Amino acid sequence: MDSTQASSRKWFKMPHTFVILMILVFVAAALTYAIPAGKFDRVKDKATGKSLLVTGSYHQVDASPISLVDIPKSVVHGLVDSADVVFFIFIIGGAFQIISSTGTIEAVTGRVARTFASRGKWVIPVFLTLFSVGGFTMGMSTEVMVFVPIGIAIARALGYDALTGTAMISLGASCGFTAGLLNPFNVGLAQAIAQVPIFSGIWLRIILLVCLITVTSIYLMRYAGKVKSNPQQGLVYDLEQQADGQHKVDFSNLPTMQLKHYLTIITVILGFGFLIWGVSKKGWWMEELAALFLTMGVVSGFCSGFGPSQIAREFVKGASAITYGAFIIGIARAIMVVLDHGNVIDTIVNSLSIVVGELPRSIQVLGMYVFQNLMNVFITSGTGMAVTTMPIMVPLSDLLGVTRQTAVFAFQMGDGFTNMILPTSSALMGSLAVSGITYQKWVRFFWPLMAMWLVIGAVFIIVADMIKYS
Repeated sequence: MDSTQASSRKWFKMPHTFVILMILVFVAAALTYAIPAGKFDRVKDKATGKSLLVTGSYHQVDASPISLVDIPKSVVHGLVDSADVVFFIFIIGGAFQIISSTGTIEAVTGRVARTFASRGKWVIPVFLTLFSVGGFTMGMSTEVMVFVPIGIAIARALGYDALTGTAMISLGASCGFTAGLLNPFNVGLAQAIAQVPIFSGIWLRIILLVCLITVTSIYLMRYAGKVKSNPQQGLVYDLEQQADGQHKVDFSNLPTMQLKHYLTIITVILGFGFLIWGVSKKGWWMEELAALFLTMGVVSGFCSGFGPSQIAREFVKGASAITYGAFIIGIARAIMVVLDHGNVIDTIVNSLSIVVGELPRSIQVLGMYVFQNLMNVFITSGTGMAVTTMPIMVPLSDLLGVTRQTAVFAFQMGDGFTNMILPTSSALMGSLAVSGITYQKWVRFFWPLMAMWLVIGAVFIIVADMIKYS
């Protein structure tokens, strides 16, 4: 029986992301035979430069189905079409690796740990806020597992448990990643595809971040309070029994703030200040932003005493680590290449607009939000989901009268909320592996909070639609 269950679990294991995307490429090719080919007329908006669909202009055109021979070429074509985005991602990955290698993140974490380790429950919102910064700037997700042991040690020193320590690190990064204030890997990419100014509309995302951190802090502080008053009420009480005597944190081993760390912080703050100025006042796009991130990384390296060769090595290391995500962008783009060459994208959009158009207005935009949450189950990569779904959601939003910024907003929340419960999420499973918490106990702890997050997201997306968020 055990061997049968084990083989069943192995059989139902989620395929690699590349495999899922290639399956979708083949499905797209099959759709070019099953769906009538059609096109909308398009015009260029002189004020914004956007290419807009002309409502009511849909018409059928000659079919051009994609053969099996054309599929490999479509993958290559997808990579070529995505070259600007792929190299943008490579440069940002390399720049962030230089910044990370300076040890500034570890030093700031150590400083915060010393300052707030004796202040009870307030350590929870402080750490949630701290790691949200990593989430909404450099898209920190899997990297948080490095800091989980520090969070657990501090939580245990305050009378809490490993679940509290793990949550205040990983959920903080998740809140920041979902809000995506200045995250180039999900919001920036989605906005580029939607042809809206990169990092525009930040004010509503800031409000979303505050709401997420507030709700998460209250939820986690209530749980921590129950654990402190009665440890047996904790969901990982058995784990705490095994870890008895390991609850002390040695502050002498935590990194201390040095001049190089302060200089790196100043460089990053100035860099993001220039980013906001350039995007809002000068209309900067990917070329200028990539140059800015590259400069930020190099200057941070010099501030930390790195030589040119060390900066180059760290840059290559960071760019290499992002190769997986870069190829996801290209393969995901192949799906749209197939649908575009088969002239069926506009038919799909037209059909969706007819179905969704029959629904009440608030339900229309919620449908986009639900769709993005469901897609995240299959494509956990934010970059991959942006390239896969936004080319369909953007024209659909135009037809429904939903702003493109709202479509991006639906994407980013759909991309983020469920990451902390999906077993395919490397960020979640990595943190659980480090902490020793079982997936089942994490789900039992997290699902009520995730339900709250999803409701918050639904409210925000309705409000965004009502105010014509732009």
